[in-house]
Amino acid sequence: MNHTRLGRTGLKVSRLALGCMSYGNPVTGMHRWTLDEDAAAPFFQQAVELGVTFWDTANVYQGGSSEEFVGRAIRRFSRREDIVLATKVSGKMHEGPGGSGLSRKAILEQVDGSLRRLGTDYIDVYYVHRFDPETPVEETMAALDSLVRAGKVRYRN
Repeated sequence: MNHTRLGRTGLKVSRLALGCMSYGNPVTGMHRWTLDEDAAAPFFQQAVELGVTFWDTANVYQGGSSEEFVGRAIRRFSRREDIVLATKVSGKMHEGPGGSGLSRKAILEQVDGSLRRLGTDYIDVYYVHRFDPETPVEETMAALDSLVRAGKVRYRN
């Protein structure tokens, strides 16, 4: 597998990424076509065997179950330090001020939920999944920066 630097960072990622939107509990999320954990397992295993070390998911994929599957797959098929783990924030996880969007409250709440579901103490790359017109960009960027400074996130995008 070829590797490349991620943007202008020093982080090296596999040129191919494993997108995990298709993995999650088909009953708990938006899409009935997702693969359950047993059906998804061979894809995680093959990714490891082929050297695909950049895995991408999101908090909202199948109500968070995609992140749960990804976390368990890392522990089953690899080691946390060998996977570059990316997830996203913005979409609606629940009602209330911390349940969606890019406010400081939402970002701080949602990163903790993602860390819990993924079963890890850090996320390598944390993406903004969608723009939030209700939140000043400065507030979002300051919240993301605080996650990096706290060690919960290594890179933000």
